[in-house]
Amino acid sequence: DVFEQPQQVGHKKIEFHISTEIPAVLQINSEKEEKNGKRVYLYATTEEINNTGFGRIFPAPSSNDKMETEEEDDEIPSEFISRKDLEKNRLSREEMEKYSVFKNYEPGDPNCRIYVKNLAKQVQEKDLKFIFGRYVDFQSEVERNMFDIRLMKEGRMKGQAFIGFPNEKAAAKALKEVNGYVLLEKPMVVQFARSARPKQDVNEGKRKK
Repeated sequence: DVFEQPQQVGHKKIEFHISTEIPAVLQINSEKEEKNGKRVYLYATTEEINNTGFGRIFPAPSSNDKMETEEEDDEIPSEFISRKDLEKNRLSREEMEKYSVFKNYEPGDPNCRIYVKNLAKQVQEKDLKFIFGRYVDFQSEVERNMFDIRLMKEGRMKGQAFIGFPNEKAAAKALKEVNGYVLLEKPMVVQFARSARPKQDVNEGKRKK
């Protein structure tokens, strides 16, 4: 009698069948009181399922990042251009190479003022404010006062503009996102503005070389 009990309990074939069956996870509750060997296999299947679940969760952070950028964009007043419209009407690097105005393009030395050229004749200050105003916090009196647009409408400087920002960071972001934007069928060329004394800048450039 003592030797017959292990033979009845040790049905290894049943254990292997349960471990290979995927629906075996559903049988955990009914088989909790059975052998320890069966429990090991069942727990292994649940871990595999959990692992696949964790794998599906990984893309979630990137979607959250997109939500954050959209929320940031929503914070910008509707009176200014949206990020989607900027990207939609902006030339790619390959497209920029086809235009002579972007030949030998250099952004220049970073500062809080930018220089814009290749503007259409119809462009007005309100058009530039609509585009560049998104980089200024108009709720701040300081930033609002420091934001300055000077559009040249006559003489040799016609079709060019100088835009002052509250800080260098805002100017750099504006240059990066707006350069190549097509306004009234003409792509805008955006660079950091030089000093108010161009003659000294030329001399400094020669010394650096």
